[in-house]
Amino acid sequence: MSKTLLRLGAAARSAEDADLPDGSIAGWIAIGELARRSGVPASALRFYEERGLIAGGRSASGRRQYPRHVLRRVGFIRAAQNIGLALDEIAAALASLPEGRTPTKADWQRLSAGWTPLLEARIAALTRLRDQLGACIGCGCLSLKACKLYNPQDRAAVKGSGARYLVGDKPVAD
Repeated sequence: MSKTLLRLGAAARSAEDADLPDGSIAGWIAIGELARRSGVPASALRFYEERGLIAGGRSASGRRQYPRHVLRRVGFIRAAQNIGLALDEIAAALASLPEGRTPTKADWQRLSAGWTPLLEARIAALTRLRDQLGACIGCGCLSLKACKLYNPQDRAAVKGSGARYLVGDKPVAD
């Protein structure tokens, strides 16, 4: 995202824009209103702006505000976070769009199709976790009676650190 978009200020607004009673500019939304409408705290919006995920500007009185289309961009960010993407992954997806454009339905379909393998892997990991909650997970604690059966002398350790059976490893055979 360009520095120009990150620092949209009064010069980026057209002469036709009029001040609204709340101090914002027509076509722009104050940070508090964006927070209310998007369900994202203002502090998170400022963080998104610092990370280059959204771009805003300042009113003549110095209040932070955003173009109205940023509301859809914040919705995209929230949806991507809900499926488990990190902000770096979201930033990369947004960077693949034409300069600063808010994602369209077609963009969402294209980008989300690439996330299907990630979702499938997370679903598989959660399914393993659910299925093994009451059993040995191969962590090496050797404190559960079941561990003496499934992981004697911590044989799972040869496969690496952590809860080996939760990451998909099978118990080591005798």
